[in-house]
Amino acid sequence: MKTALQQALELIIGGSGELSNILLVTARVSLTSSLVSLIIGVPIGLLLGSKSFFGRRALVVISRTLMGMPPGVCGLLFYMMFSGVGPFGRYKLLFTVEIMILAQVVLIIPLVVSNMETYVSRISDQVRETARGLGLKGLRVYVLLANESVYQIFTTYLLAFARAVAEVGAVSMVGGAIAWKTNVMTTAIMLYTNRGSFTLGVALGLILMTISLAVNILVTLLQRRLSR
Repeated sequence: MKTALQQALELIIGGSGELSNILLVTARVSLTSSLVSLIIGVPIGLLLGSKSFFGRRALVVISRTLMGMPPGVCGLLFYMMFSGVGPFGRYKLLFTVEIMILAQVVLIIPLVVSNMETYVSRISDQVRETARGLGLKGLRVYVLLANESVYQIFTTYLLAFARAVAEVGAVSMVGGAIAWKTNVMTTAIMLYTNRGSFTLGVALGLILMTISLAVNILVTLLQRRLSR
């Protein structure tokens, strides 16, 4: 009798409609949420890391605090807001891919902001000195900062993507883990394991671990590049 691992490997190699659908939904949710979070979070991180203004410390503390927001709490808040009796219930987004993306964006933005703020605060003085020497002012200084932070931006995106792929609490609450619609890898692993369908659960687990390993390798390589 074949083991669950052997069956899972055969399923990955041979493929199936259900497995492909889960991977496609996961890719759509994770890629979109991490990219939107990067677009919103990077400018905020650049600003917090390079400029002193009233309330900056409070914003930094809030950002770092929100990094630890439990996904279940985020999912609960979105569920309450978008349920039939919630203030945004009329948009009928509950149990859709769109609300899963929104929930993940809220979870990931603090991670992006904090990573960028920490890095930019270390290089800000040097970059500003270079900008003065080049006669750069205003927005051009931030463009130079972004250019000097390009590897950190890539690293931050990979971390954001890894967080999105591995997240389960929020997406399961607002997405409902509906087969062929909102089921992603993490919710599918939990769902099929609870059903006793270990083959698909193990297959998804192997794919998820492979993605995590690849992301960690890329992050390590980029961090080595940054340390040079």
